[in-house]
Amino acid sequence: MPYFIEFIDVYKSFGDRTILDGVSFGVEKGETFAILGPSGVGKTVMLTHVVGLLKPDKGRIIVDGQDITEMNERALADIRRKVQLVFQSGALFDSLTVAENVAFPLNDTNLGTDEIDRRVEEKLQLVEISDLAGLMPSELSTGMKRAVAIARALAAEPQAILYDEPTTMVDPLMSQTINKLIRKMQHQLGLTQMVVTHDIANCAEKVADHVALLHQGKFVFNGTMKQLYASDHPVAKEFVEEDLIRFEKEQEFA
Repeated sequence: MPYFIEFIDVYKSFGDRTILDGVSFGVEKGETFAILGPSGVGKTVMLTHVVGLLKPDKGRIIVDGQDITEMNERALADIRRKVQLVFQSGALFDSLTVAENVAFPLNDTNLGTDEIDRRVEEKLQLVEISDLAGLMPSELSTGMKRAVAIARALAAEPQAILYDEPTTMVDPLMSQTINKLIRKMQHQLGLTQMVVTHDIANCAEKVADHVALLHQGKFVFNGTMKQLYASDHPVAKEFVEEDLIRFEKEQEFA
């Protein structure tokens, strides 16, 4: 199976701090790939490289067979239609309704008003939030904002979606809803997906076909969830154990 997204020996530093230290991996077409690691380790930096918001210091990034490493903004516009990034904050426009936010990526297209309205309604139904269409972002919970952001990403009819910490700071019920949406997007639409998260039990375990653990700029593990739980690597074992402790504490207070 060909890779839809591929990093080849990618390096990235900010000042004297190395974030990515020769990272290589591939995401197959139609799979969901989760990047694990604690906050601040560089997971989001990897996502922003995929859509060309950041450029590597060294190495190559391939998206759908195209080397995007040196692409200019005009060429990257096509990549960004193909690959949508859902930010942790949702990044909705406060002055627009839910429906208007979802329609936003379609405003610069040749689509007519009726077709835009049809597509917006279709995407809102797909993520099961049609009843929110007329609300403003200020009226939504954090989880609902993320659902709207997913609908907006889908409006562009991409081939891939990147999710930045999709279940962080939401209640367990909304976390389940978002996880089901991510799986639904894969199974129903055949999307390629990348998820960055620090949460194994509440996210990666529910959505990922493959997971990779980022530590000090390198992947110390890359495989299936089953293989992660069986890993003898000290960093992987510690990360899994800490996640289990956190999950058990959350269950106590749920």
